[in-house]
Amino acid sequence: MAEADDELVIEHEAGLAVVRINRPAQMNSLSMDLLGRMGVAIPALIADPAVRAIMLTGTGPRAFCAGADMGMMGGPSDPEQTLAGMKSWHHWMIALRETEKLVIGAINGAAAGGGFGIAMVADLLVAADTAVFKGAFSTLGVAADFGLGFTLPRAIGEKRAMEIIACDRRVSAAEAKALGMVAEVFPAESFAAEARAYALKLAAGSRGIQLSKRLMRLGDSAAFAAYLEAEARTQTEAFQTEDVREGVRAFQERRPPRFAGR
Repeated sequence: MAEADDELVIEHEAGLAVVRINRPAQMNSLSMDLLGRMGVAIPALIADPAVRAIMLTGTGPRAFCAGADMGMMGGPSDPEQTLAGMKSWHHWMIALRETEKLVIGAINGAAAGGGFGIAMVADLLVAADTAVFKGAFSTLGVAADFGLGFTLPRAIGEKRAMEIIACDRRVSAAEAKALGMVAEVFPAESFAAEARAYALKLAAGSRGIQLSKRLMRLGDSAAFAAYLEAEARTQTEAFQTEDVREGVRAFQERRPPRFAGR
């Protein structure tokens, strides 16, 4: 059974809820409207006793999620408005880590910027062999967001995470598996079916899976919430800089940025 809401599609099957970002023409980028819809849908799925696991994915082969829609960036912004916007999605990101229900990220294509952050908030990742992970933050002159500075070091270690974010390096699905970010890599042509079968098997698992997640996340929620609060304030600061405006202009003009460091 599927519930379509334009930019967001929710599907239910045998205890698994699939949350699919549905903006393929925009590389499944994040609009404020989409973020708002996710903020309603995800807590509702977590509260639904019929849902035993949640799978996050995107429509089409090109992108899982390409991060924030570029229309949301670039111009001078009001700091209070920026801070409020940053905080608007905190509740459902925290909820995905807090819930005892297993959250599986099915990375069907590029996970870039905030899409990389959303991917890493999942408990387990599977990826198509054509999928890539890329921060893109330093190239745009902003800080890593959507919790990536919290989740990525915990998954692969601080030094490797810093190298990937600071150097804005593209990570292939194969490397992501070698680093321990990704559990399984499936061929792109069969990815949708294999990822769903993987998630359905976990959704049919014992209560012990949920109890194990509870223990693994013990003490994590408060730290993650505090991190997101600091992240929002840091990103608000970044959005006031000359560098972020230059980074966005360079991206739009398809040229290397010339940062002034301010």
